[in-house]
Amino acid sequence: MNEQPHILIVDDHREIRDAVSRYLEKNGMRATTAANAIEMDGKLNAGRFDLIVLDIMMPGEDGLSVCRRLSTETTVPILFLTALAEDTDRIVGLELGADDYLSKPFNPRELLARIKAILRRAERLESSAGRLSGQRVAFAGWTLETDRRTLHADDGSEIELTSSEFKLLTVFLERPRMVLSRDQLLDLTAGRAALPFDRTIDNQVSRLRRKIEQDPSRPEIISTVRGGGYSLTADVEALS
Repeated sequence: MNEQPHILIVDDHREIRDAVSRYLEKNGMRATTAANAIEMDGKLNAGRFDLIVLDIMMPGEDGLSVCRRLSTETTVPILFLTALAEDTDRIVGLELGADDYLSKPFNPRELLARIKAILRRAERLESSAGRLSGQRVAFAGWTLETDRRTLHADDGSEIELTSSEFKLLTVFLERPRMVLSRDQLLDLTAGRAALPFDRTIDNQVSRLRRKIEQDPSRPEIISTVRGGGYSLTADVEALS
């Protein structure tokens, strides 16, 4: 990670963008701003960022749609800024791949603390997820190319994984036949504890099953363990 983390702030309110930018730069970070998703895409194409602070309620493409799209394109952590009060709405954002959220209005010190916490978690996850880095891994008729984050079936067809799906599958492949609780999976994939009524892992497992199981309603690769969590039932072989 760079000595000065580079943060991209995406919010349609100029006052918020400028205030957050000044505060982060005052506290040892680099900050770039964008007023909407179009500007954000341009900034992402032009440079590298360590984290995105993303407003949910924006004109044009909103933050939830942006997060859904970015989850297939990048592994950059996302912190949502939201005026939404319902826990279910916040959890939707987390299920789409966001790493944390902060409700408006917010204390800049809390925003800074959450950014630092996400960056620490991302660094820890990156350092602990290197066992399969650069490898091709075979399991249950599938081959995962970890560098490209793609799955290949025996017939040669290719499936692209979102960032959250890739993290979850990698966790399972590193621990075949081990029963992993929902809390363990959430900690290993996102580095955070579960919220009340948090179904993030269940929904991510469901989406992953739709991509790799012959019959997702009767899964044979990722099994549900009653009272325990989930387990990868297949053997795993590193090909390179």
